[in-house]
This record gives sequence, C-alpha cells and structure tokens, in this order.
Amino acid sequence: MRIIGLDVGEKRTGVAISDESALIAQPLKVIERKSGEKVIEEILKIADSYGADEIVIGVPYNMDGSVGKAARGVLKLASLLKEKTGLKIIEWDERLSTVAIEKVLISADVSRKKRKGVVDKLAAAYILQGYLEARKNPI
Repeated sequence: MRIIGLDVGEKRTGVAISDESALIAQPLKVIERKSGEKVIEEILKIADSYGADEIVIGVPYNMDGSVGKAARGVLKLASLLKEKTGLKIIEWDERLSTVAIEKVLISADVSRKKRKGVVDKLAAAYILQGYLEARKNPI
C-alpha cells in the first residue's frame, strides 16, 4: 500500500510518497503550478506509477480553524482529485507545517535558495508522516 502526501501552494505543490508498508513518508518532488489541470495530471501519473491507494492533502485552515481562501482552493483540488482518481482522499489539517520545515532548514543553515527548492516536498512528507503516525496510533 502506498500513500501520496501533498502540500499545495499557490506556486508549487510538494509531493511525498510512503514506503510500501505505509510507515515512512519520503519527499518525492515539487510540481510547479502552471495550472490546476497540470498539477492534477502530474499527481495522476505519480499515483499510477507508484500504485497509490490514498492521497493525503494538507489543508491550510486558519489558526482559528475556519476555512479561508487558501483552504478553499485546496479543498476544491481535493474534490477534483477524488473525482478524477477515484482514490480515497484524506483532508489533513496542515497548519504551520511549512513553518515547521522552514525552521528546521534554517537551524540546519540551509541557504534561502536551497530551501526554496525543497521546502514544499519536505512539507508534504511532514504532512504525510503525521497522517501515517495517526493511523498507527489512533486516539
């Protein structure tokens, strides 16, 4: 079983993939966002090539838990992915995931230029790993 993790942004979408046992998330790639359809096409290719069963998509809710503009866009993409792939789509609260990854990279003294190229796929892995951990240890 493979699970895809997504960190959707305005300019880029980070993609992560789980190992076959769905225990460990690993960053995979960054999709430059030219159009929503292009992003969906690329995700479909990845899902097909890895035999993914589920997609976890990080939803950037506002800090008070409300749904803002960014979250609405991600939820729309989640709906389109469900329609186009037929896969199970899990909406995962990802508040501050990118901020957490940025802090780790800054503390590791990674340059701003290098951070820009990896932060999105690392955030996707962070989101996916959170979901995988929750599956292992349900409350």
